[in-house]
Amino acid sequence: MCGRFTLTADPNIIQEAFALASMPEGVQPRFNIAPTQPVAVIPNDGKNRLDYFVWGLIPSWAKDPVIGSRMINARAESLAEKPSFRSAFRRRRCLVLADGFYEWRKDGARKTPMYIKLASGRPFAFAGLWENWFSPDGSNILSCTIITTQPNTLMEPIHNRMPVILPPEAYPVWLSPSEQDPARLSALLAPYPPAQMTAFPVSTLVNSPANDSPGCIIPLAG
Repeated sequence: MCGRFTLTADPNIIQEAFALASMPEGVQPRFNIAPTQPVAVIPNDGKNRLDYFVWGLIPSWAKDPVIGSRMINARAESLAEKPSFRSAFRRRRCLVLADGFYEWRKDGARKTPMYIKLASGRPFAFAGLWENWFSPDGSNILSCTIITTQPNTLMEPIHNRMPVILPPEAYPVWLSPSEQDPARLSALLAPYPPAQMTAFPVSTLVNSPANDSPGCIIPLAG
């Protein structure tokens, strides 16, 4: 799964990496993004813009938005069949922007937080889905989920799932506003090349969402 991640890059680097015409004001570095919080996304609305959606997908048919806290991830293998995701998979896709993520490696009775990022240090995009949920009072919530897949060889010793990191050449198809063939989309949802990634243990500071500081991503000595 993917339960925590970061977006610490300078806004100018983010803008350049995703060819955005502009950036929202006040973008701050985030070192410990957690479920139900706002996350930076580029939705497939044809505007090539950065927006903030709640992390945890709320299907349009949901009676209560609390369901979103249980839908932070979506398995790539079942997107086309699951009622919660199949419509969004065809029509409402997004890039969820990040520059690293956390996973907890089991070391006997202990769980060691690991920080995983691209070896280049550049920002990247998780494959995501989004929805627009309307409450009975007429207000709405834009929400999203991160798609996961089988682990690559870097991730296998750490966890049995990993988030789908899309290569830039996949962005045009993923962000197309038109409905897409699930088979074509599924072909994009592969594990990222492990040679282009790195992972290292970090402090248990990250265990608490209240801790959102550079100390979360400092490699542990030894």
